[in-house]
Amino acid sequence: MADRSLRGMRLGSQSLQSEEGVEFSPRKKAVYQTADGATFDVVFAAEAEIPDAWQSPKTGQEGRLLSADGKPVEIDRGDVKVPRTHWDMLLERRTRPELEELLQERLDFLRARKGQQKIGA
Repeated sequence: MADRSLRGMRLGSQSLQSEEGVEFSPRKKAVYQTADGATFDVVFAAEAEIPDAWQSPKTGQEGRLLSADGKPVEIDRGDVKVPRTHWDMLLERRTRPELEELLQERLDFLRARKGQQKIGA
């Protein structure tokens, strides 16, 4: 029976393709350092823009980009736009006295409605 068994490769376990003639795309390595001093490497494509911060794959902490001499890269925060809150947008459309008047009207309406509801079925 053993001489009649099928011989060959296991399906899906090995590729029949070789790496002969394969040229990998150019890459560059960036080194990041977390707040506790641990460093980790991230490989990017050569034409990719390297971010100033990256999350560590092991600890989940945020790491800062290190320059070639091993010092953290200074992050330029000058052009970061501060997000507006709902309150900021509301104050752009109305003044504070107008908002207080609208609030009082709404509270009076809700209190009047609450007093008119019948109890029971």
